[in-house]
Amino acid sequence: MTLRLNPVLWATAALLLTGTAHAQSAGTLTGRLSVTRIAPDVTSGNLTSPSFAGTQADITANTQPTGGLTWMVDDHVAIDLPLALGFRHDLVGAGAIAGVGKIGEVQALPISLLAQYRFMEPSAQIRPYVGAGPTYARFYKARSTAVLSGLTGGSPANPTTLTVDSRLGLTMQLGASIAVAPRWSLDVSVLKTLLKTTAHLSSGQTLDVTVNPTSYTVGLGYQF
Repeated sequence: MTLRLNPVLWATAALLLTGTAHAQSAGTLTGRLSVTRIAPDVTSGNLTSPSFAGTQADITANTQPTGGLTWMVDDHVAIDLPLALGFRHDLVGAGAIAGVGKIGEVQALPISLLAQYRFMEPSAQIRPYVGAGPTYARFYKARSTAVLSGLTGGSPANPTTLTVDSRLGLTMQLGASIAVAPRWSLDVSVLKTLLKTTAHLSSGQTLDVTVNPTSYTVGLGYQF
């Protein structure tokens, strides 16, 4: 008995098989649209005197739309450029002032350039990868609240203002790219950035903070 299949079914099967191949080979460029959540893992120092003993701060997480470009240098090595418009993080009281609520906010723009090694062959449906590279964390538009002013001797007429130092850190990455259709892939990754910074108050006080954020990204990639 001869098994006959409709030519349309053959074509569909072939499309599905070829659609699961990344073909992430040397010279290809993939762009992605994604969503990223940055969750700081804060270890706070103490606010310098004059202040309550153990006056510290914490930083809340934030989620924003992001993007990125990945260039395959060869079949396994890639350069990845994550793209973002910025994240807004609340600063809240911790330590001796835990429970006072929001004491400020700051915008953060992480600028990273990562070298990646992608496992498996270019045509594999799933390609795990590891990456590492520098991250410049630009902090801007820092704002204090009336709570912080009250804690540091400010007043409505002369409030305590706040700035946060931009700093360079090291980012490590673990992720995977999963082919879902011709030229299309699902990209998931976790990044850990080693980062410290210092907040400066107009009162002359400073606060050293180890931020060490973990970032979680899920995106849809298109290979050009």
